[in-house]
Amino acid sequence: MSKSQVKKLLIGMSKEDVINVVMELYDARKEAQEYLDYFANPDEKGELEKFKKVVLKEFYDDGKHNPQCRFSVCRKALSNFKKLSPAANTLAEAMVFYVERVYEFSFCAGDLWEQYYDSAISNFRSTLKFMIKNGLLESMMPRIIQIMVWSWPCGYGFHDETGETFCELVSPQYYNKLDEADALGKAQYYAMHPDLKHI
Repeated sequence: MSKSQVKKLLIGMSKEDVINVVMELYDARKEAQEYLDYFANPDEKGELEKFKKVVLKEFYDDGKHNPQCRFSVCRKALSNFKKLSPAANTLAEAMVFYVERVYEFSFCAGDLWEQYYDSAISNFRSTLKFMIKNGLLESMMPRIIQIMVWSWPCGYGFHDETGETFCELVSPQYYNKLDEADALGKAQYYAMHPDLKHI
């Protein structure tokens, strides 16, 4: 059923019937319950923290659990967060945080699998596009540089593709940030693995 069909159906219903449908939906679907709760009492910060917990569970190794790295879980959580229509800077925070955890996990865990890197690049690309569209790139640039830093030692051409994606989307005035990320990436990696400096 299309949105226009739903709208036509609701218009033809009495106020009491519409209320009953909404209440049934509230009881039947967790997503509807969360949306209506948010609609009645908007709490962007609280919803953002819920999203971050989902991401941390999937991509952060605190030594207490084994991260499963399920992009599908985070993708659904981000989609649900977007449906709440948060402010652009709040949504950007969610998107950047997600990409940060994905890239940081790769940096710390060592080489992963090709599909992991493909999904990471896809998220990096969509996040950059969103920030550029909403005029948030400049304020987020230090975090974007750190994201590129974390790609430095990874396999499957991950670092090169990250840099190419960055240069493809940003204006030339930011190209030097890639060189900055390269230098920082090398420094941070060898600081973590000092024994490799002499190999």
